[in-house]
Amino acid sequence: MATRRRVLGAGLSVAGVGLTGVSLLPALNARGASAAPAPGGAADAAVPLFAVEMPLVPVLAPVSTADGVDTYEMTMRTQAKEILPGVRTELRTFNGQFPGPTIKARRNRPVVIRQRNELDVDVSVHLHGASVPPADDGGPMDVIAPGAERQYTYPNKQPHAPLWYHDHAHHLEAENVYRGLHGSYLLTDDEEEALPLPTDEYDVLIAIRDAHFDTATGALQYQMGDRARTTLLVNGAPYPYFKVAARSYRLRLANHSNQRFLELRLEDDSDMTQIASDGGLLPRPHTTKAVYLTSGERADVVVDFSRYPVGTRLVLKNTGFGAVEDVSQVMRFDVARTAQDNSSVPDVLRKLPPLPQPTAERTVVLSMDEDGRPDPKAYIDGKLYDHARVDAHIRSGASEIWTVTNANTKVPHNFHMHLVQFRVLERQGAAPRPEEEGLKDTVRLMPGETVKLQATFDAYRGEYVYHCHMLDHSAMGMMATMKIG
Repeated sequence: MATRRRVLGAGLSVAGVGLTGVSLLPALNARGASAAPAPGGAADAAVPLFAVEMPLVPVLAPVSTADGVDTYEMTMRTQAKEILPGVRTELRTFNGQFPGPTIKARRNRPVVIRQRNELDVDVSVHLHGASVPPADDGGPMDVIAPGAERQYTYPNKQPHAPLWYHDHAHHLEAENVYRGLHGSYLLTDDEEEALPLPTDEYDVLIAIRDAHFDTATGALQYQMGDRARTTLLVNGAPYPYFKVAARSYRLRLANHSNQRFLELRLEDDSDMTQIASDGGLLPRPHTTKAVYLTSGERADVVVDFSRYPVGTRLVLKNTGFGAVEDVSQVMRFDVARTAQDNSSVPDVLRKLPPLPQPTAERTVVLSMDEDGRPDPKAYIDGKLYDHARVDAHIRSGASEIWTVTNANTKVPHNFHMHLVQFRVLERQGAAPRPEEEGLKDTVRLMPGETVKLQATFDAYRGEYVYHCHMLDHSAMGMMATMKIG
């Protein structure tokens, strides 16, 4: 059976690290520079490639639909599951599932989720990419203590978008998400459903993340900035295969990793059609051979498997710089049957409203210690996160241009804003590429790179955070607070 072998320390370079995140912190590890496996771990063991079928993430059913509100109940609890063959891994889960169950929501139909914390750590559930009141945002200090519960209300007034939910308790968010506290929340509306895109069983979530296992015990190994997270999981399974029909599929790609960057392409380098990003459908479809996703980003693509004969096996690869053998293969598509296909991708997917006249401009600088010190810190505008400090005062209704710069010379970052979806105006002084022409909530920033974006703050008043969504970095302090009012 084919296997993926670990090649830790295989000459990975920090200077010029591309879009894989394999070596984001090789000299910045919070426990030293070597990131060695935990004692007793069989970290060089092989993990079978394409030995298990890709699970379909279950869709959660509401406990009530009364009065036009969909009400759900979730319990965060420890659950052991078999991920690697023959061993069980203890996870922090929503409803005992890994990843957490998918919620399907509809615009202008509110969702209420009652969350109970049966873990032994604080949690705070954030709906990433959502426009919600501050009390329901799942802020880093607004935690649910062990044994407690709370209710989150999501108005769903925004347009369709492939959102996701995850823990956000400060200093705990990186480990909690890594150990399993993440899931998808797919918001739709009439505009999206009116299009003849692939639907039902041909509309498939593919949530990708990495992990570092003690393969003797199955335990997830966690340390800040660990570069040994070299087992890729798809919907919770390592390197799975997925049986497809010879027709078009909508694949909802989501990067749920803490800090890994992905460059995804089909092994025959054939075309994919990107139709959506973080904030929903792009204005126009974009034909591409590769999809770039930093941690937290999402992208929907349509792949036409009818161009392959039944019996074809096609690998989805990760081909970014530094994608050593461990992480160069993600999953395999097995073309198993024929099927009728009445779907199509229109030339125009949506019309975004024109951007309003900007009312203010501000700059944001992301940085972190990259000199090899044993306990690196991460900053926004030279400051560590302080929940008692407001870093940006924003007038309600304002539409602002933010110029965000990665001041590091070695370490990549990305940038996420709560509450708002934004538009990318420029990248390094040039117009954004087609995949960044839609609505976004997370954007990549390679070393020395600057991105200019515009956001409009006209939904809710109150305090929200913005931060690097490489969660190990935000846990190190790369987060700040904006107050809208």
